[in-house]
Amino acid sequence: ETPFVITNIATSELTKYAANAFLATKVSFINEMANYCERIGGDVHAIARGIGLDKRIGSKFLHAGPGFGGSCFPKDTRSAAHFAREAGEGFEIIEAAIRVNERQRMRMVEKITRAVGGELAGRTIAMLGLSFKPETDDMRDAPSIDVARELQERGATVRAYDPVAMENAARQIPGLLLCKTEYEACENADALVLMTEWNQFRMLDLARIKGLLREPVLVDLRNVYEPAAMRRAGFRYDGVGRS
Repeated sequence: ETPFVITNIATSELTKYAANAFLATKVSFINEMANYCERIGGDVHAIARGIGLDKRIGSKFLHAGPGFGGSCFPKDTRSAAHFAREAGEGFEIIEAAIRVNERQRMRMVEKITRAVGGELAGRTIAMLGLSFKPETDDMRDAPSIDVARELQERGATVRAYDPVAMENAARQIPGLLLCKTEYEACENADALVLMTEWNQFRMLDLARIKGLLREPVLVDLRNVYEPAAMRRAGFRYDGVGRS
């Protein structure tokens, strides 16, 4: 009972581009809104819930974080923008979404840097999750690649754990220290960064994590945990777009 839309080849291909570019734009939009929230004390979770209740907008793809990755959104947004330019039609909305996504990854590096006192040289960062989304070992255009490489470039050591993507990540991120468990990754780290929202990371033994870290610092790039609850647990917590 799946509906079919019969059209010509150009329209068919553009329909796929349009779908992925529109969803990627939603991700970039909520990330820009999250950055704005951090400036003025708003809560992007509440904003996403509020606008998601509007059926014209919907609640999907309104999760603030380090930006989109994977095999579809980066490829299709770049391709759509490229072919539009070749045809003499600038696609400014898509190009803006791409720029926002690229900037967002570096904003996450700055967030991590601030969390450890403004200096990464000599610091150890624990990173949980490497794949671009949970339930896959896909590292294509994963935000973790740019974030981890930049942390290393600034002098930090990155200890990482992912349930299935570590073999692929090792090829993408030379020098990454791969750990056997999430808890091993946290040993003697100056901060914990939650990069990919695997379900097992939603139920961490926080008391154990706190004891393993040098400092109780959690940078939650997927807003898995609640800020107030984490502060009550004794963590210096920083999410994305949450005051």
